Amino acid sequence: MERGWRAPTGKVCRELRNQAISVCAVLIASLAGFLDWRARRIPNWLTVPALIAGVATNAFVSGIEGGLRSLEGAGAVMIVLLPVVLLRGLGGGDWKLMGALGAWLGPTRIIIVLLVTILVSGLLAVIQIIRKKRFVQTVRNMWELLRGFFIFGLQPHPEINLDNPAALSLPFGVAAALATVGCFCAGLPGW
Repeated sequence: MERGWRAPTGKVCRELRNQAISVCAVLIASLAGFLDWRARRIPNWLTVPALIAGVATNAFVSGIEGGLRSLEGAGAVMIVLLPVVLLRGLGGGDWKLMGALGAWLGPTRIIIVLLVTILVSGLLAVIQIIRKKRFVQTVRNMWELLRGFFIFGLQPHPEINLDNPAALSLPFGVAAALATVGCFCAGLPGW
């Protein structure tokens, strides 16, 4: 009988790799959330290297298949969010953050994180609307956006967008961080 430590193999090894990759995603999301909370922006020095590192790490750990899955995760979430970015409803830093998280998490887990992020953002928005006593104005803005969509099609509203300093905005990076940490802590499949 052989004694001593042996490197984990098979399922245990895959689970350890998934845990390590998930922890990296949680750390990136947490730093981005903190920066977005403090400065209302997520810098390129975080998002671009994080995306590249996510693809490289997944390719190193799981070969070409891992690298392709990583690119698929980044691409899927960025394609889904691109219309919102073009309509000025989401900032470029938030978009690149989600792409970086997609590179670390892959297509399945990033879609889950995106859905939870949207729910958290909605909850934060409702809290902010109530706190700032802007319910009536928010309903008017929603009506105006809907009306503009049906009359003019899919294009940015001249006043109701991120460029308007009077508009309420919330740090999407904070919601993404909360969602990523929440999904990790909940122990969802694959995490």
